[in-house]
Amino acid sequence: MMEKDAQFLDTLIKALVDYPSDVKIKRTVDEMGVLLTLDVNAADMGKIIGREGNTAKSIRTLLRIVGMKNNSRVNLKINEPAGGVPKERVAKTADEAIDDLKL
Repeated sequence: MMEKDAQFLDTLIKALVDYPSDVKIKRTVDEMGVLLTLDVNAADMGKIIGREGNTAKSIRTLLRIVGMKNNSRVNLKINEPAGGVPKERVAKTADEAIDDLKL
C-alpha cells in the first residue's frame, strides 16, 4: 500500500495531467526525511511546473503540510523528462508560425 504522502501526490498529479498513466512516483526515506521523486510525460511538464514555477511551489507546500500531519519532512523532486523540451514546444520562427496558421 502507498504511504499517505505518495498517495496524495499521485491523486493530485493525475488530476492535473493529460497522461495520468505515465505518472510515476518513487518514495525514499533517509535521515533527512521523505523524498518523493516524480516522473511525468514530457508533454505534461508545463502543467506540473506552472507559470514561473507556481504550481510546483504549491504542490511542495501541500506536501509539507501532509508531512507535518504525519510527523515527517516531505520533499519533492521533479525529474526532467528524457530529451528535455518536447518537440512541439520548440520555438518557431515567425514565418513557420504563420505557415502553421495557414494549414
